[in-house]
Amino acid sequence: MKIFVVTPTFNEKKNIKELIEKINLANDKIDILVVDDNSPDGTHEIVNNLKNKYKNLHLLKRLEKGGLGSAYIAGMKYALNHNADLIIQMDADMSHDPASINDLIEKSKNFDLVIGSRYISGINVVNWPFHRLIISYGANLYSRIVTGLPIKDATGGYKCWKRKVLENINIDSIESQGYSFQIEMSYRAWIKKYKICEIPIIFIDRTVGQSKMNKEIMIEAFFMIPKLRLLKLLGKFK
Repeated sequence: MKIFVVTPTFNEKKNIKELIEKINLANDKIDILVVDDNSPDGTHEIVNNLKNKYKNLHLLKRLEKGGLGSAYIAGMKYALNHNADLIIQMDADMSHDPASINDLIEKSKNFDLVIGSRYISGINVVNWPFHRLIISYGANLYSRIVTGLPIKDATGGYKCWKRKVLENINIDSIESQGYSFQIEMSYRAWIKKYKICEIPIIFIDRTVGQSKMNKEIMIEAFFMIPKLRLLKLLGKFK
């Protein structure tokens, strides 16, 4: 089985080396793809140098910052084109513990999409300010109420996808970024009746580097969630 970890980066030079090292410590049999949006801080140069040490390391350098969703789509396509059977998506800021990768892989034996969930067993978030927690938890509650998506952590970005799911949910038509991207991807898988499972993880907010969260991402999610419901009712998801 060929497994890819896909992680988008933009100005993550303070985290990327540690992330790659810890992924390899957790499981050195998987491939790692860094999708870098031409980071001004030289993140891609660090990755390029590390390729000499880690033969399982890949770099997809994009010309400019294009958003989280499009970076993930580009990375997923790369992995699919390189014969990936499983594709794991995770953040590059060390908020997702690489040690959980093997738990996601193990659970994928029985499920098509496995989500590393912050909310499936209480609230497992460390170092977040209260307002960030309220926004995140509220967005997930809003998503469940409006769309009916039965996932506690629809906005989470630590996921393991089976190849067949990504091949069948029309990822080329996805334009969402940020929170919206995570929700839309899971929503499309649910509509297609793929088997989805959440497993508990502990989410630790970044300790170095700058958060990419902004007002535009939150506004997009607010309007995208009812749009997804409407598109389903109109039969637009094929």
